Amino acid sequence: MPLEPFKHSVPLTLGVELELQLINLSDLDLTAASPDLLHLLGKKPFPGNVTPEITESMIEICTDVHTHHAELLKQLQQIRDALVRGVETLNIGICGGGTHPFQKWSEQKIFSKPRFEQVSALYGYLAKQFTIFGQHVHVGCKSGDDALFLLHSLNRYLPHFIALSASSPFVQGRDTLFSSARLNSVFAFPLSGRAPFMLSWKEFEQNYFAKMEKTGVVKSMKDFYWDIRPKPEYGTIELRVCDTPLTVERAAALACYLQTLCKYLLDRSEAAPEEDDYLVYNYNRFQACRFGLNGTIVHPKSYEMLPLREDILSTLGRMVPYADKLGCLPALAHLSQSVEQGNDAHFLRGKFGKQGSAEGMVDAAIRRFREHQNA
Repeated sequence: MPLEPFKHSVPLTLGVELELQLINLSDLDLTAASPDLLHLLGKKPFPGNVTPEITESMIEICTDVHTHHAELLKQLQQIRDALVRGVETLNIGICGGGTHPFQKWSEQKIFSKPRFEQVSALYGYLAKQFTIFGQHVHVGCKSGDDALFLLHSLNRYLPHFIALSASSPFVQGRDTLFSSARLNSVFAFPLSGRAPFMLSWKEFEQNYFAKMEKTGVVKSMKDFYWDIRPKPEYGTIELRVCDTPLTVERAAALACYLQTLCKYLLDRSEAAPEEDDYLVYNYNRFQACRFGLNGTIVHPKSYEMLPLREDILSTLGRMVPYADKLGCLPALAHLSQSVEQGNDAHFLRGKFGKQGSAEGMVDAAIRRFREHQNA
């Protein structure tokens, strides 16, 4: 079917999606509890939206559309509190983190939903290996052309979001030596990576999507697993590289950092994006995944080698005037502090070093998700 027209939305509005882990409190492994939890949460009003994910040990929560950091954070905290009350009733745990440190993909159950069953039939074991957990952020755009401009302009800042959100250092019981191992699983899908370079929505719709649809490879934008993709039905771009943070406070801060960057870029404060910017894209992506805040990236225009930690701090400083106008200064302050203290992958490794077990990491993640819970 043809690509939907790009829906006009209020520029720089925000929506956040978080994929969360459901945990058996006896052995701290994942548990196939999403059908029971969704049934329970459906019995009374929920402060957002909660849906199943591809396997039964996952759920996804979605916020409403927001404009400011304070209102986004408030709703995320309300959602967290509702989830904590729900899992307590079922005697299970819930937490963030981009991967569960020791779950076995072969033991996961595909959630009974036509699209998930179709994905499982197409991708085989990769579908169950997709039991990974990410944060997606939608930013409103006034037009498809603006969406593509932002999508490609943000490629230079993508490593910031990978490193700041990284929370998946362990897979299958082993330390991967990556800060974000989750993104390696995403890369296994054939339509992952980056979007093709074009800045005209008409060109994207007619010269790219229409041809891809004709091949039979794709039917909708959902079939693309790009790091950033346009969502015409919402009138947004969707950032997809973030691991699910261990706290909703970090999730809100990351979303508002993206909002601030988009405001800055729409002011045309930097040189326009070009195809050659992507020469260093995969290298920078790898550095952020592998080394997190300690990575080194290459500037796509000047080819200067930049310590990622310093580049993030420098950018956060430059974004202050834009964040001030958006009411996002607390988000930037949160991220500045996290750069100094270390990301969630650093936190989890610290717990493993102190307690000596992967179970200890999961327990710490459950406790961290509940922090600041309102009664």
